[in-house]
Amino acid sequence: MPPPEISVVIPVFNEEESLPILAAELQGVLRSLGRPCEVIFVDDGSTDRSLEVLVGLAQADPAVRIVRQRRNAGQSAALAAGFHFAHGQIVVTLDADLQNDPADVPRLLARLEDGWDVVCGVRTRRQDPWLRKVSSRIANGVRNRLTYESIADVGCTLRACRAELLRRIPAFTGMHRFLPTLLKMAGARVTEVPVHHRPRLHGQPKYNIRNRIWQALADLFAVRWMQKRWIDLRNFEEIDACNSTPTSSGSPSVSSARPSSSAASSSSGSPPSAAGRASSRGRSGT
Repeated sequence: MPPPEISVVIPVFNEEESLPILAAELQGVLRSLGRPCEVIFVDDGSTDRSLEVLVGLAQADPAVRIVRQRRNAGQSAALAAGFHFAHGQIVVTLDADLQNDPADVPRLLARLEDGWDVVCGVRTRRQDPWLRKVSSRIANGVRNRLTYESIADVGCTLRACRAELLRRIPAFTGMHRFLPTLLKMAGARVTEVPVHHRPRLHGQPKYNIRNRIWQALADLFAVRWMQKRWIDLRNFEEIDACNSTPTSSGSPSVSSARPSSSAASSSSGSPPSAAGRASSRGRSGT
Protein backbone atom coordinates (compact mmCIF):
# COMPACT_ATOMS: atom_id res chain seq x y z
CA MET A 1 0.00 0.00 0.00
CA PRO A 2 1.54 3.39 -1.04
CA PRO A 3 2.15 6.01 1.66
CA PRO A 4 -0.83 8.35 2.07
CA GLU A 5 -0.84 11.78 0.45
CA ILE A 6 -3.86 12.87 2.48
CA SER A 7 -4.56 12.27 6.17
CA VAL A 8 -8.09 12.87 7.46
CA VAL A 9 -8.03 13.60 11.21
CA ILE A 10 -11.29 13.22 13.15
CA PRO A 11 -11.61 13.86 16.91
CA VAL A 12 -14.14 11.50 18.51
CA PHE A 13 -15.92 11.75 21.85
CA ASN A 14 -18.99 9.57 22.43
CA GLU A 15 -20.12 9.31 18.80
CA GLU A 16 -20.75 5.55 18.51
CA GLU A 17 -23.89 5.92 16.37
CA SER A 18 -22.40 8.41 13.92
CA LEU A 19 -19.10 6.66 13.26
CA PRO A 20 -20.24 3.87 10.87
CA ILE A 21 -22.18 6.39 8.77
CA LEU A 22 -19.25 8.81 8.65
CA ALA A 23 -16.75 6.09 7.76
CA ALA A 24 -18.92 4.88 4.86
CA GLU A 25 -19.37 8.42 3.51
CA LEU A 26 -15.66 9.16 3.78
CA GLN A 27 -14.67 5.92 2.11
CA GLY A 28 -16.68 6.80 -0.99
CA VAL A 29 -15.37 10.37 -1.15
CA LEU A 30 -11.72 9.43 -0.65
CA ARG A 31 -11.85 6.64 -3.23
CA SER A 32 -13.13 9.12 -5.78
CA LEU A 33 -9.99 11.24 -5.32
CA GLY A 34 -7.75 8.57 -6.78
CA ARG A 35 -5.01 9.43 -4.26
CA PRO A 36 -3.71 7.33 -1.34
CA CYS A 37 -5.44 8.43 1.87
CA GLU A 38 -5.65 7.48 5.52
CA VAL A 39 -8.34 8.25 8.09
CA ILE A 40 -7.17 8.83 11.67
CA PHE A 41 -9.87 8.69 14.30
CA VAL A 42 -8.69 10.13 17.63
CA ASP A 43 -10.77 8.75 20.49
CA ASP A 44 -10.78 11.42 23.19
CA GLY A 45 -11.50 9.14 26.15
CA SER A 46 -15.01 8.17 25.03
CA THR A 47 -17.22 6.54 27.66
CA ASP A 48 -19.61 4.88 25.21
CA ARG A 49 -18.86 2.19 22.57
CA SER A 50 -16.98 4.56 20.24
CA LEU A 51 -13.62 2.82 20.65
CA GLU A 52 -15.18 -0.60 20.04
CA VAL A 53 -16.86 0.71 16.89
CA LEU A 54 -13.57 2.22 15.68
CA VAL A 55 -11.75 -1.07 16.14
CA GLY A 56 -14.34 -2.73 13.92
CA LEU A 57 -13.95 -0.04 11.27
CA ALA A 58 -10.14 -0.39 11.30
CA GLN A 59 -10.40 -4.16 10.93
CA ALA A 60 -12.62 -3.72 7.88
CA ASP A 61 -10.56 -0.95 6.22
CA PRO A 62 -6.74 -0.82 6.31
CA ALA A 63 -6.84 2.93 5.60
CA VAL A 64 -8.45 3.53 9.02
CA ARG A 65 -6.14 4.18 11.97
CA ILE A 66 -7.02 4.72 15.63
CA VAL A 67 -5.28 7.00 18.11
CA ARG A 68 -6.56 6.83 21.68
CA GLN A 69 -6.21 9.44 24.41
CA ARG A 70 -6.14 7.65 27.75
CA ARG A 71 -8.37 10.32 29.27
CA ASN A 72 -10.65 12.99 27.88
CA ALA A 73 -8.41 15.97 27.05
CA GLY A 74 -10.53 18.03 24.64
CA GLN A 75 -10.67 18.79 20.95
CA SER A 76 -7.35 20.64 20.76
CA ALA A 77 -5.47 17.71 22.29
CA ALA A 78 -7.26 15.28 19.96
CA LEU A 79 -6.33 17.33 16.90
CA ALA A 80 -2.72 17.68 18.07
CA ALA A 81 -2.53 13.90 18.51
CA GLY A 82 -3.93 13.37 15.01
CA PHE A 83 -1.46 15.85 13.51
CA HIS A 84 1.39 14.05 15.28
CA PHE A 85 0.49 10.64 13.86
CA ALA A 86 -0.54 11.80 10.36
CA HIS A 87 1.63 10.58 7.48
CA GLY A 88 0.08 12.63 4.66
CA GLN A 89 1.45 15.84 3.18
CA ILE A 90 -2.07 17.26 3.44
CA VAL A 91 -4.23 17.06 6.56
CA VAL A 92 -8.01 17.37 6.43
CA THR A 93 -9.99 17.79 9.66
CA LEU A 94 -13.70 17.37 10.31
CA ASP A 95 -16.04 16.56 13.19
CA ALA A 96 -17.34 13.07 13.93
CA ASP A 97 -20.96 14.16 14.53
CA LEU A 98 -21.95 14.10 10.80
CA GLN A 99 -22.65 17.85 10.72
CA ASN A 100 -19.65 18.36 8.42
CA ASP A 101 -20.30 16.87 4.98
CA PRO A 102 -17.42 14.69 3.64
CA ALA A 103 -18.62 15.53 0.12
CA ASP A 104 -17.07 19.00 0.62
CA VAL A 105 -13.55 17.60 1.02
CA PRO A 106 -12.69 17.59 -2.74
CA ARG A 107 -13.61 21.29 -2.94
CA LEU A 108 -11.16 22.13 -0.16
CA LEU A 109 -8.41 20.08 -1.78
CA ALA A 110 -8.99 21.82 -5.11
CA ARG A 111 -8.34 25.18 -3.47
CA LEU A 112 -5.04 23.86 -2.11
CA GLU A 113 -4.12 23.02 -5.70
CA ASP A 114 -4.68 26.71 -6.52
CA GLY A 115 -1.74 27.54 -4.27
CA TRP A 116 -3.32 28.15 -0.88
CA ASP A 117 -1.80 26.57 2.23
CA VAL A 118 -4.93 26.38 4.38
CA VAL A 119 -8.56 26.18 3.24
CA CYS A 120 -11.20 26.74 5.92
CA GLY A 121 -14.86 25.83 5.59
CA VAL A 122 -17.58 28.40 6.23
CA ARG A 123 -20.83 26.75 7.26
CA THR A 124 -23.82 27.91 5.23
CA ARG A 125 -27.39 27.53 6.54
CA ARG A 126 -26.19 26.25 9.91
CA GLN A 127 -28.38 23.50 11.31
CA ASP A 128 -28.01 24.46 14.98
CA PRO A 129 -30.36 25.97 17.59
CA TRP A 130 -30.63 29.78 17.37
CA LEU A 131 -28.84 30.33 20.70
CA ARG A 132 -25.85 28.31 19.55
CA LYS A 133 -25.69 30.23 16.28
CA VAL A 134 -25.94 33.63 17.99
CA SER A 135 -23.32 32.77 20.63
CA SER A 136 -20.95 31.48 17.92
CA ARG A 137 -21.41 34.65 15.89
CA ILE A 138 -20.64 36.85 18.89
CA ALA A 139 -17.62 34.77 19.89
CA ASN A 140 -16.32 34.80 16.31
CA GLY A 141 -16.66 38.58 16.13
CA VAL A 142 -14.85 39.12 19.43
CA ARG A 143 -12.01 36.80 18.38
CA ASN A 144 -11.61 38.57 15.05
CA ARG A 145 -11.64 42.01 16.63
CA LEU A 146 -9.05 41.25 19.29
CA THR A 147 -6.75 39.23 17.02
CA TYR A 148 -7.12 41.61 14.01
CA GLU A 149 -8.53 38.75 11.95
CA SER A 150 -11.29 38.36 9.37
CA ILE A 151 -12.01 34.63 9.55
CA ALA A 152 -15.72 34.16 8.87
CA ASP A 153 -16.24 30.87 10.76
CA VAL A 154 -13.51 29.84 13.20
CA GLY A 155 -15.85 27.23 14.70
CA CYS A 156 -15.99 25.13 11.53
CA THR A 157 -13.72 22.10 11.96
CA LEU A 158 -13.79 21.23 8.25
CA ARG A 159 -10.40 22.37 6.93
CA ALA A 160 -7.56 21.28 4.66
CA CYS A 161 -3.97 22.24 5.44
CA ARG A 162 -0.44 21.47 4.38
CA ALA A 163 1.00 19.23 7.09
CA GLU A 164 4.36 21.01 7.28
CA LEU A 165 2.63 24.14 8.58
CA LEU A 166 0.92 22.25 11.40
CA ARG A 167 4.38 21.37 12.72
CA ARG A 168 5.24 25.06 13.09
CA ILE A 169 2.47 26.03 15.50
CA PRO A 170 2.29 25.49 19.28
CA ALA A 171 -0.10 22.89 20.68
CA PHE A 172 -2.15 24.02 23.67
CA THR A 173 -5.63 23.59 25.10
CA GLY A 174 -7.93 25.87 23.11
CA MET A 175 -5.71 25.77 20.01
CA HIS A 176 -8.60 24.57 17.83
CA ARG A 177 -10.39 27.92 18.23
CA PHE A 178 -7.47 29.81 16.66
CA LEU A 179 -5.98 27.45 14.08
CA PRO A 180 -6.32 29.83 11.09
CA THR A 181 -4.67 32.66 13.05
CA LEU A 182 -1.85 30.44 14.33
CA LEU A 183 -1.23 29.10 10.82
CA LYS A 184 -1.10 32.62 9.42
CA MET A 185 1.48 33.49 12.07
CA ALA A 186 3.49 30.51 10.78
CA GLY A 187 3.42 31.94 7.23
CA ALA A 188 0.37 30.22 5.74
CA ARG A 189 -1.79 31.61 2.97
CA VAL A 190 -5.35 31.08 4.22
CA THR A 191 -8.60 31.17 2.27
CA GLU A 192 -12.20 30.14 2.97
CA VAL A 193 -14.89 28.30 1.01
CA PRO A 194 -18.59 27.74 1.77
CA VAL A 195 -19.44 24.22 2.95
CA HIS A 196 -22.61 22.37 3.86
CA HIS A 197 -23.81 21.98 7.42
CA ARG A 198 -26.13 19.18 8.46
CA PRO A 199 -28.36 18.70 11.50
CA ARG A 200 -27.07 16.55 14.32
CA LEU A 201 -28.77 13.15 14.20
CA HIS A 202 -27.10 11.33 17.09
CA GLY A 203 -25.45 12.18 20.39
CA GLN A 204 -25.21 15.51 22.17
CA PRO A 205 -23.27 18.74 21.45
CA LYS A 206 -20.05 18.92 23.47
CA TYR A 207 -19.89 22.72 23.83
CA ASN A 208 -22.27 25.34 25.16
CA ILE A 209 -22.03 28.91 26.47
CA ARG A 210 -21.43 27.81 30.06
CA ASN A 211 -18.55 25.44 29.40
CA ARG A 212 -16.61 27.52 26.90
CA ILE A 213 -16.99 31.26 27.52
CA TRP A 214 -14.36 31.72 30.25
CA GLN A 215 -11.88 29.26 28.79
CA ALA A 216 -12.32 30.83 25.36
CA LEU A 217 -11.56 34.28 26.78
CA ALA A 218 -8.42 32.99 28.48
CA ASP A 219 -7.30 31.37 25.23
CA LEU A 220 -8.01 34.58 23.35
CA PHE A 221 -5.71 36.64 25.55
CA ALA A 222 -3.05 33.92 25.29
CA VAL A 223 -3.16 34.14 21.49
CA ARG A 224 -2.97 37.94 21.63
CA TRP A 225 0.12 37.60 23.80
CA MET A 226 1.65 35.18 21.28
CA GLN A 227 0.92 37.54 18.39
CA LYS A 228 2.87 40.29 20.14
CA ARG A 229 5.76 38.03 21.18
CA TRP A 230 5.92 35.77 18.11
CA ILE A 231 9.34 35.29 16.53
CA ASP A 232 8.81 35.25 12.78
CA LEU A 233 11.22 32.70 11.30
CA ARG A 234 10.66 34.23 7.86
CA ASN A 235 12.69 37.22 9.03
CA PHE A 236 15.91 35.17 8.99
CA GLU A 237 18.16 34.83 5.97
CA GLU A 238 21.63 33.49 5.31
CA ILE A 239 24.07 35.64 3.34
CA ASP A 240 26.37 33.86 0.88
CA ALA A 241 29.44 36.05 1.30
CA CYS A 242 31.44 34.23 -1.39
CA ASN A 243 28.96 34.93 -4.20
CA SER A 244 27.55 38.27 -3.10
CA THR A 245 28.21 41.63 -4.68
CA PRO A 246 29.27 44.31 -2.14
CA THR A 247 27.30 47.55 -2.20
CA SER A 248 28.63 51.04 -1.51
CA SER A 249 27.89 50.51 2.17
CA GLY A 250 30.06 47.42 2.25
CA SER A 251 27.13 45.06 2.86
CA PRO A 252 26.24 42.25 0.48
CA SER A 253 23.52 42.98 -2.02
CA VAL A 254 20.02 41.71 -1.20
CA SER A 255 20.03 39.53 -4.29
CA SER A 256 22.60 37.26 -2.62
CA ALA A 257 20.39 36.53 0.37
CA ARG A 258 18.89 33.11 0.74
CA PRO A 259 15.71 32.70 2.79
CA SER A 260 16.17 30.31 5.69
CA SER A 261 12.83 28.65 4.99
CA SER A 262 10.36 28.17 2.16
CA ALA A 263 7.94 30.04 4.40
CA ALA A 264 9.74 33.24 3.44
CA SER A 265 7.82 33.25 0.18
CA SER A 266 4.46 32.33 1.70
CA SER A 267 3.48 35.48 3.58
CA SER A 268 1.30 36.85 0.80
CA GLY A 269 -2.46 36.79 1.21
CA SER A 270 -2.92 35.53 -2.37
CA PRO A 271 -1.82 32.25 -3.93
CA PRO A 272 1.30 32.13 -6.12
CA SER A 273 1.09 32.00 -9.87
CA ALA A 274 1.22 28.67 -11.66
CA ALA A 275 4.70 29.56 -12.92
CA GLY A 276 5.85 30.29 -9.39
CA ARG A 277 4.53 26.98 -8.14
CA ALA A 278 6.26 25.12 -10.98
CA SER A 279 9.53 26.91 -10.19
CA SER A 280 9.18 26.04 -6.52
CA ARG A 281 8.59 22.38 -7.36
CA GLY A 282 11.65 22.41 -9.60
CA ARG A 283 13.88 23.73 -6.83
CA SER A 284 12.61 21.25 -4.27
CA GLY A 285 13.40 18.36 -6.59
CA THR A 286 17.08 19.24 -6.95
